[in-house]
Amino acid sequence: MNKLALLPISILSLSLGAVGACAQGRGNDKPLGTIYVTSQGLYYDTFKTTDLPPRGRFQQLYPDTPMGPSTDFGPGDSGYVGGRWWVDTNNDAVMDELDTYFSCPLLGPGRETP
Repeated sequence: MNKLALLPISILSLSLGAVGACAQGRGNDKPLGTIYVTSQGLYYDTFKTTDLPPRGRFQQLYPDTPMGPSTDFGPGDSGYVGGRWWVDTNNDAVMDELDTYFSCPLLGPGRETP
């Protein structure tokens, strides 16, 4: 199965509190997924570390885009908040208690292909 196809499935798992694995190159040949950073045009490996309460700064993760799961900013960008994500699971375009919040760092280096 394509890595890009794994992350949307993983988003559902993330909301259920599933624990992720280590990413490729860090002890596991099957990373949880990849995320495309639109500002950089690069893909990053990622893995889930924990669910988070809906408090503090978060960056929106878009699970269904033509490039696969994507976000606006990545490592080195001023808008990147270190892998603290929210997914608008109730599709109201507002961060609220009905959305999904979790930690999922982006592991460099980024690359041009998934």
